[in-house]
Amino acid sequence: MKIHLIAIGGAVMHNLALALHDKGIEVTGSDDEIYEPSRTRLAVAGILPEKAGWFPDKITGEIDIIIAGMHARADNPELLKAKDEGLRIVSFPEFIYEQTRNKLRIVVGGSHGKTTTTAMIMHVLKHCGIKTDYLVGTAIDGYERMVRLSDDSEIAVIEGDEYLTSPLDSRPKFHLYRPHIAIINGISWDHANVFPTFENYCEQFRIFASTIEHNGRLLYFSDDTEASKIASECREDITCTPYKVHGYFTNKLGTYAVTVNKTVKVNFFGSHNMQDMSAAKEACMAAGVSEDDFYDAISSFTGGSKRLQLIASDGGRLVYLDFAHAPSKVKATVEAVREHYPGKKLIAIFELHTYSSLNRKFLPEYRGTLNQADIAIIYFNPHAVAHKKLPQLNNTDVSEAFDNRRAEVISDSGMLVDRIRQMAGDDKVFLFMSSGNFNNINLKELAEEIVR
Repeated sequence: MKIHLIAIGGAVMHNLALALHDKGIEVTGSDDEIYEPSRTRLAVAGILPEKAGWFPDKITGEIDIIIAGMHARADNPELLKAKDEGLRIVSFPEFIYEQTRNKLRIVVGGSHGKTTTTAMIMHVLKHCGIKTDYLVGTAIDGYERMVRLSDDSEIAVIEGDEYLTSPLDSRPKFHLYRPHIAIINGISWDHANVFPTFENYCEQFRIFASTIEHNGRLLYFSDDTEASKIASECREDITCTPYKVHGYFTNKLGTYAVTVNKTVKVNFFGSHNMQDMSAAKEACMAAGVSEDDFYDAISSFTGGSKRLQLIASDGGRLVYLDFAHAPSKVKATVEAVREHYPGKKLIAIFELHTYSSLNRKFLPEYRGTLNQADIAIIYFNPHAVAHKKLPQLNNTDVSEAFDNRRAEVISDSGMLVDRIRQMAGDDKVFLFMSSGNFNNINLKELAEEIVR
């Protein structure tokens, strides 16, 4: 079989290419830009495109399947050639569903916590010796790939992203996976560029719940009003199971998950992560894992890349990096670090990077999200705003939206680095939050510098 991936350089797409290559499938692909680590990983596997760009001549009748990534626009010349040739074109969510059609599918949805919950479930199943296919949105310790497709597993764990499927399919990705066990881990408005109202955004989760297989399960965070409403409206054949933030306490020795008869030390902290743990527990038990085996396994879970990841520390100085970008996640992440380090000065640095966060109409959703920080810095890159073809922002727009007198707004990455260096000192915790890269700042080097 020969499969060609259009936009092969994406985080998930290049992992899918590697997973297919591992299975012995002939893989080719194209992209107009491929960054690290995708470039090196594809090169090592021998499937890095020779040149950047789109090459319709690559599209021939010898190709069995074309997989189109979201980065490939509808007028992509390779995509147009494939349509003219009558070749089979699928999106990666369609392909993932086809490859896992005969497996028990656990799909993790929600505005936040999807990646961590998915990773927790993967970790527990692996710890229990259960072979699993998976699709997860970040690198996870102990896993070489973010995608695994096999012939020897009976379970697939899928991170259910609600963003659009492909340039040819405007359905959210998680509408295509048809879960047997579905999770809704909370709903907070996001992706305002494609879901213009909160009501429209919530409707995508209602549709997701309606795609659950016959006699399937919906696990939902019961403290979330919208998730609870969706559960109350589910089909009669669906078993709806609520969960809350798992009980826990934190002391000088670390964070402990607690039940009536059990205390388990864990390697993560914050109520949002304990919420994710509750979701993972319910999913694993629904898949046949015992409660004792779950707690035994979760004690060794260390998290994923950019999920409250400690990137530098020395004495009392620490630097964390988190993928937080939606308002609810930014607020939860700041509050988690504040709770974990009550005696330290917390400096939160947040980058506006997504379409929603750079949209002047959406910005007020961030009001109060940084209030638990002693010092808050909000950074945005004017070039990113222009690239997304949004009305240009100014510092006053941002400052007024966050409504935080302690917040500073910076729109120059050089000035941002200088300001961070000025604040270096003892008993401080720096928390960087972004789904981007602060205009290519080397955060690892900067972090190591400010903790010295």
